[in-house]
Amino acid sequence: MPKSLVIFSGGQDSTTCLFMALKRGDEVRTIGFSYGQRHGAELRCRQRILNAIRAQFPDLASRLGEDTLAELPAIGALAPSALTSSAPIEERPGSLPTSFVPGRNLAFICHAAAHAYGLGIHNLILGVGQADSSGYPDCTAPAMAAMQEAISLGIGTPFTIEAPLMSLSKAQTWELAEAVGGAALVRLILEETHTCYLGDRSARHDWGYGCGACPACRLRERGWREYLSRRGGSPL
Repeated sequence: MPKSLVIFSGGQDSTTCLFMALKRGDEVRTIGFSYGQRHGAELRCRQRILNAIRAQFPDLASRLGEDTLAELPAIGALAPSALTSSAPIEERPGSLPTSFVPGRNLAFICHAAAHAYGLGIHNLILGVGQADSSGYPDCTAPAMAAMQEAISLGIGTPFTIEAPLMSLSKAQTWELAEAVGGAALVRLILEETHTCYLGDRSARHDWGYGCGACPACRLRERGWREYLSRRGGSPL
């Protein structure tokens, strides 16, 4: 049975990737990171999602192994970002948005690879994508290819890094969730995953919980609207 370690944040994208790996037959472990993110609500969603997968999809439960939550406070302390401080979250023409956390995904991959090595796992899966990202350089295919080579050389054993959503729009990510998990997975993503940069879960929209105004919420809502439009506007 193939083995994979999924970098699992508690968000829509990593939940979709986790379900894909389980559906195709992988033996899966998960790892998440606490780095002082202001949207720490995503960390509280992780266990609820894992529990829901075990309860609602019993055919997959036997392949879903232990979860690890690692503390990486240095990212928040060293990297200037609106996601690790109270600074305004702004999209700036001609430059990266203030929500960019320098080196975040690179650090995640390095630490995940070290953990995977100890588990005898050589395949990492994460939900980064460049099609609908905010221009984050560590969400691109070249960055993933470079990291795959670096960890393979640095750890001394071949690793693969899978980014199944790399070329997908957010609408296509919703479609993929429906394709691999049906209406049950789409509902799970709506109710339990977290995307909002502000960590707001006080308002339930038709696309899920969030402030409705930050870039992450707007992207998720836009993808949901397009997804519904492609389905003829009918809800699940």
